[in-house]
Amino acid sequence: MEFLVLGPVEARTSGRPVRLAGMRRRRLLALLLLHARRTVSVDTLVDELWQDPPASARHQVHNAVRDLRAALPPAGDGAGLVSTDIGYRLDLPPGALDVHRFTEWTRAARAARREGRDAEAARLLQEALDLWRGDAFAGIDCPAVTAAAAGLDEQRLTAVEELMELRLAAGEAGSLVAELSALTARHPLRDGLRGSLMLALYRSGRQADALAVYDEGRRLLAGELGLDPGPRLRRLHGEILGHGPRAQHQERPPAAGTTRPRPGHGNHLPRDLPDFTGRAAELALLERAADDQPPGTPRTVTVDGMGGIGKTALAVHFAHRRTADHPGGQFYLDLHGHSAARPPLTPDEALGILLASDGVAPGDLPAGPDARGAVWRSRLAGRRALLVLDDAADAAQIAPLLPGAGETLTLITTRHRPAAPDGSRALPLGALPPADAETLFRRVAGGTRTGTPLTETLALCDHHPLALRLAAGRLRDRPAWTVPDLAERLRTPAGRTALLRTADRDLMALLALSHHRLPPAARAFHRTLALHPSPVHDIPGACAATGLAAPDAERLFDTLIDHNLAHEPRPGRLVIPPLLRDCVHSTAPPAPGAVRHLTAVA
Repeated sequence: MEFLVLGPVEARTSGRPVRLAGMRRRRLLALLLLHARRTVSVDTLVDELWQDPPASARHQVHNAVRDLRAALPPAGDGAGLVSTDIGYRLDLPPGALDVHRFTEWTRAARAARREGRDAEAARLLQEALDLWRGDAFAGIDCPAVTAAAAGLDEQRLTAVEELMELRLAAGEAGSLVAELSALTARHPLRDGLRGSLMLALYRSGRQADALAVYDEGRRLLAGELGLDPGPRLRRLHGEILGHGPRAQHQERPPAAGTTRPRPGHGNHLPRDLPDFTGRAAELALLERAADDQPPGTPRTVTVDGMGGIGKTALAVHFAHRRTADHPGGQFYLDLHGHSAARPPLTPDEALGILLASDGVAPGDLPAGPDARGAVWRSRLAGRRALLVLDDAADAAQIAPLLPGAGETLTLITTRHRPAAPDGSRALPLGALPPADAETLFRRVAGGTRTGTPLTETLALCDHHPLALRLAAGRLRDRPAWTVPDLAERLRTPAGRTALLRTADRDLMALLALSHHRLPPAARAFHRTLALHPSPVHDIPGACAATGLAAPDAERLFDTLIDHNLAHEPRPGRLVIPPLLRDCVHSTAPPAPGAVRHLTAVA
């Protein structure tokens, strides 16, 4: 058996199509293939197959499954449509689904490209793209399938762009112009395709046409979106205008998310989350911050936010996206600014780890932070490296680690807003928008038992990424639970405290690290406001609740905002997020009178 979704949905046996009469049967097969080897609940099937389900919907699903079983050949070799307690699961042997082969071959192509085996990488990408027979899941109109199809189409275009880069690097130019012209016409906003077309034209002796392609894209972006071309396309335009060496024969760029191995320049980034979700606006800001800087100068971006809000995930995800642009090495360092296991790293410790990552032998490490800092800066000078400094405690910890010259991009994450060094771009990170929160929840939960509306559950998690992951993981791991069961357990502070933790992750304990790091007066002030019935506080209200004078209350407002333990929706108004209020509920009260020790607050 073979199942095809990269085009119209088909099932084939021994190379011959299986007749699938009726749109509902085809949509049912598409949903089961979308969740291949995972159970899809009857509730989810009903929600996806009908906008307004009839009373007989569940019975119709069972009938459709029966008809689909009859249409497919008998189960064997690991394949079969299996009934479970809550729904159905389509088991498939390895390689039976075309999208699995596409993913496997593109992954293998990128691995070959990393190792310099360009011809093999190009062959694998071409074979992967040859699997496509049209748009993914063509003709299937289900919300979950439509969303998945959009993601697959994006993967296809990325593979096309990579293949074009490889073919250009192999010396093709004129032979690519027609193909790239058609691709650019169909996808006029893809900078990668437009850039490849410009290179193909320029290397074919058609500089004017290459510049015209750039100008066409510039006018299109300005007219439709009010934007300028991206920085990489602008740089290529400059190279073509000046007959630069990169335009004349551009060195093969590494595959997306990879870098060419070089002696002493390793990739030390942690794993990118495979289900990273949303943050489109923040990623766009990071792109601008990374590129809109004078050549030859370091760039620094500081991402700040409350614990568990996704700072590290965003920084690491973006770093993987930009690895190819930073061949001078990719470094990651956890500074333990808010760790229950150990105190923050000292600058001396941090520099020792970074230098060792860059190939300095232990016996060659100089003594002291000043000497180590000088060596670190000298090694980065002239390089285009990428540095992720995670969970910074304060500015004093960060300053000795920053490059002094070169084009290194430094991404800093911190809960403490004043930790941002001078000259850094600031990126405050908040909760996910509702649509992204729902997408993340469904991805983690598996999408098989989340047919019920999720609005209440997402709100009870405050659209907080770690809370969503923990709650969705509970639902995934408890087959007997439904979304309403989960929501019921999340409706009280005690319930959220108990549910939003696992053996190795405890949301309230993670948030409490920030609360306990406050000076005593700020900690008592935070507790008083968090336990107050009103979720929004102004200066007069805070004074009434605490007995403080207005200037003292305003200074404490600033302290809570600086530590991302509250946010300011408008001037003079303070809001403590619900999960932080839960955290305070679960912590021990401060010593009597601590709120009066205002001299301890900077």
